[in-house]
Amino acid sequence: MTSIVHFEIPADDIQRAKTFYSDLFGWRMESMPGMDYTMIDTFGAPGGGMMKRMHPEQQIINYIGVPSVDEYAAKAEKLGGKIIVPKMAVPGMGYFVVCLDTENNAFGIWEMDMKAKE
Repeated sequence: MTSIVHFEIPADDIQRAKTFYSDLFGWRMESMPGMDYTMIDTFGAPGGGMMKRMHPEQQIINYIGVPSVDEYAAKAEKLGGKIIVPKMAVPGMGYFVVCLDTENNAFGIWEMDMKAKE
């Protein structure tokens, strides 16, 4: 069964956003070494991440876990969706694709694969 496995929060001011979510919900923030990315521990599932906003319209994205991003990306397109970020690897963790649904809402699909390479 597929479900939300991760979320990402874009921020204009990372430190300000970290403070906001940490103070509001008690979430623990951990900067990833060598990356411009912060992991968010919600003390439950799903966990999330935070990064610098890449464009003004960028909003929070939920990632849905799937057995194959290739299969689900093709299925999304067949159903009228669009791929806006093609398949990318997160080395040692998995692969993701970001799509738009038929209503122009962005969502991600995530395939766990500890052997993932760029």
